Amino acid sequence: MVSDFFFPNMGGVEEHIYNLSQCLLLEGHKVVVMTHSYDDCVGIRYKTNGLKIYYLPIKVFYNQCVLPTMICNVALIRYILIREQIEIIHGHSAFSALAHEAMLIGNLMGLKTVFTDHSLFGFADASAVITNKLLQMSLADCNHCICVSHTGKENTVLRAKVNKKRVSVIPNAVDTYSFTPDPSQRSKDYITIVVVSRLVYRKGVDLTAQIISEMCKKYKDINFIIAGDGPKRGLLEEIRERQGLHDRITLLGSLEHSQVRNVLIQGHIFLNTSLTEAYCMAIVEAASCGLQVVSTKVGGIPEVLPEDLIYLTEPNVPSLITALEAAIDDLKNNKAVCPYACNLRIKRLNSFMKKLYKKGQKLYKNSSGAPKEYIDVAKDYNYCKTKKNKEKTI
Repeated sequence: MVSDFFFPNMGGVEEHIYNLSQCLLLEGHKVVVMTHSYDDCVGIRYKTNGLKIYYLPIKVFYNQCVLPTMICNVALIRYILIREQIEIIHGHSAFSALAHEAMLIGNLMGLKTVFTDHSLFGFADASAVITNKLLQMSLADCNHCICVSHTGKENTVLRAKVNKKRVSVIPNAVDTYSFTPDPSQRSKDYITIVVVSRLVYRKGVDLTAQIISEMCKKYKDINFIIAGDGPKRGLLEEIRERQGLHDRITLLGSLEHSQVRNVLIQGHIFLNTSLTEAYCMAIVEAASCGLQVVSTKVGGIPEVLPEDLIYLTEPNVPSLITALEAAIDDLKNNKAVCPYACNLRIKRLNSFMKKLYKKGQKLYKNSSGAPKEYIDVAKDYNYCKTKKNKEKTI
């Protein structure tokens, strides 16, 4: 498993890599994680069930990613691949330069490569054009691609020009035994709305700030708990200061993943205001803890939870406030789904996810055939051409 994003950094990609690694370890496979160093976390570390992690001494260039040199780390990555007798390299996230670099080196060494795309990306701006072209080049020699939602698959096929037959959909799963409900921790005097997210523009923090302002003016029995950190934290602090809401808005900052459940069980409603999302792990964790989930209807989010466990709405303030008010009315009128019933529903969904993880193992086995010929790589790279032109090229 290779990615720039792994623990102690927090996020959906990090949790997915960890959960997938644990499932593979339980099946008897050898799994090694490769990522860059985090502060004083350098060298080899071990986690649950003997999961081995290499924190490479590579400096972060931008936004938790290393500089995409493609050649400077060849010796180090090659040494690890040989030392651990790696057969398959699984890269995660289109934004991870380390993942693409390891996959390139693995292909040169004749190893099999699998790639999982965790995010949606645009087509218009300069950064999107550059990223999509690099992704197209990287995936041309990839044995198989995985996306976490059907919306994500469509996005990846379009922007990376990958043959859809080489792309599978395997959603993320959540450890429901770590996210169990406890209604006794909820306030009986107030309705608590919880937000757990990175405080960045893509997560809709601007919408969250406006919603907090409107809801606190309209309802006196509503409090907010916000966990997470990022460049948009100052906006929330400004709202709290300007309107004197210190006793109603709690900003917890960045949390360890083991602390998230303790925050979620204090809430009645979970609010997600993402502007773009391939698959949202946070809403699954919240539903597993028995919270009513209110979320924007963007990207792959409609695929994540059943309709009766989530209030889906458009990504604008009036629609989100309407959905929050509907959730509040259901809570006050005892129409909300029982927290323990929610947890059982998510457990059943996760049993389906385990079957999908089995599908992932089959993909690994199917990827271990003969190496791709260079002519096949060239054909995959030129897949963006029309079928007619492609046939002429072949």
